[in-house]
Amino acid sequence: MSTTRLFDQDAYLGEFEATVGRSVCEGGMYRVLLDQTAFFPEGGGQPSDEGTLDGIFVTDVQEIDGEIWHTVEAPLEPGKTVVGKLDFEKRFSNMQNHCGEHIVSGIVHRIYGFNNVGFHMGSDVITVDFDGVLTEEQLYDVEQEANEAVLRNVPVTISYPSKEELETMDYRSKKEIEGQVRIVTIEGCDSCACCGTHVAKTGEIRLIKILSAQKYKGGVRVTMLSGEKAYADYCLKHINTLGIARLLSVKPEEAGDAVVRLKQKNIEMKKEIKQLKKELYALQGAPERK
Repeated sequence: MSTTRLFDQDAYLGEFEATVGRSVCEGGMYRVLLDQTAFFPEGGGQPSDEGTLDGIFVTDVQEIDGEIWHTVEAPLEPGKTVVGKLDFEKRFSNMQNHCGEHIVSGIVHRIYGFNNVGFHMGSDVITVDFDGVLTEEQLYDVEQEANEAVLRNVPVTISYPSKEELETMDYRSKKEIEGQVRIVTIEGCDSCACCGTHVAKTGEIRLIKILSAQKYKGGVRVTMLSGEKAYADYCLKHINTLGIARLLSVKPEEAGDAVVRLKQKNIEMKKEIKQLKKELYALQGAPERK
């Protein structure tokens, strides 16, 4: 049964009606096939949407052999018309994060020539693997340019070019794709083959933050966040920095240096204590304790 992919037509659609085509029970869980759906199935590094069908929780969505199956917590009768409601807060967060990743990957590819060879959007952070090594300074520049793209609020467009058009286009793709190719273009930033959901304009991303980077398989794995999650991460770290600054009686921007001084002082005090113990044992005529 072919399912109409409403999420491709409108990424902002949070509620829809559909007819149940088939329903199966496997391992105590129920899976249903609909004639149309706004639930995005897991793919391209992006997790599936969650939500409800007639109030029944949808816990997973997978595309298997071209069919989109929804895992639900109770059975639904074939032929029944149901109302689907997405957890749109999660959907929009995925849109922000996926679009933010495209911007960062596009900038890295354009400036340094490195390819995105792996992408995973987890519940807490997203990771992007590049086939070349990037320094902290380079990643800082990438982040700065990425946020400038957010501020420009440029359009994010979806297109389905013909085979002939694709041959003349410059776009990123991790693998050879058979059949119709879906291209996500971010004006002035990136053009990439992608099946995921994205915001309509970059301003909706709000913020892109690179959290860390580590060497990985000859390249680098970048951990990052975009949108509401990036802002929440900043707020949490800001609160922690304020707390440390208060404890050390310094300004928040001086907290890092103050911790370094405290650590160095601790090292020196340990050395001093060790020396004093050595002198004490010598005076007592006792062997030095290790």
